[in-house]
Amino acid sequence: MKNLKGIIYALISSGTFGLVPLFSLPLIVPGLRPEGVAAIGIPTILFYRFLFSSITMGGVCLYKKTSLKINTKELVVVFFLALLYAATAKFIVDSYEYIASGLATTVHFLYPIFVSIVMILFYKEKKSTALIIASILSLIGVALMCWHGEPSPALFKGLTLAALTIFTYGLYIVGLNKSRVSEMNFDSLTFYVLIMGCLIFLFYALLTTGLQMVTLRSDWINLILLGFFATFISDLCLVLAVKHAGSTITSILGSMEPVVAVLVGTLFFAEHFDWVSAIGLLFVLGAVTLVIIASKRQEH
Repeated sequence: MKNLKGIIYALISSGTFGLVPLFSLPLIVPGLRPEGVAAIGIPTILFYRFLFSSITMGGVCLYKKTSLKINTKELVVVFFLALLYAATAKFIVDSYEYIASGLATTVHFLYPIFVSIVMILFYKEKKSTALIIASILSLIGVALMCWHGEPSPALFKGLTLAALTIFTYGLYIVGLNKSRVSEMNFDSLTFYVLIMGCLIFLFYALLTTGLQMVTLRSDWINLILLGFFATFISDLCLVLAVKHAGSTITSILGSMEPVVAVLVGTLFFAEHFDWVSAIGLLFVLGAVTLVIIASKRQEH
């Protein structure tokens, strides 16, 4: 029963993170906006996303009476982790302006391969044939998902932005596991990452587009749902999944993230998806699953 709970939490975690396009695209794509209403700038969207999620996480910490004590050295590390997490959030949403959200999320999901490479190069983990095979499979998978249409500057820019999240999120994961904050209470660590992300995007908005006024009720609903489901619920269920089912099952079930994003893009935003794209998606999911299983076997 405990393992079943973990599986359910893992599916909820990856599934809700895959909902980012559902709540983001109606805010940033002009064609999805009401007539005469301008799109909301990405800095403003990300500020409110982190604001609502950090407020919710702070409420959880208060309810659980979680200590929020943190020393200066830990605060510096958390700030750099927050920068990586914030950069991931920005790059993935930026990429939606150039390529399909399902493709962007699938490219982002290659981060476990990058994490494995970092662990081999810098933390002396054993080299794995599975990693080489997985890298080849993942490249084939992404190529198949890009197969339709002619190559264009927009496609290249979108893929570049999505690919940057592989490195920013991969380094974030490594930092969580290998830095001095690895022993911190996860609730307080998550709260500090989210609140710092909120401040980062506040300053970013003030230095660029300014913090825009949000007037439409539908926009507020999307912003609140983005912060609650795609950030707070996703992070909280991730912790519960690892606690009940272990990291291996949780990591494998993380494949729900691109699957949900592809379904959202296809069903709600008429994004291109055919049998070639489906094969490409399966290649990517297979590659990442292979890396996760191989790395867990090495640990044992």
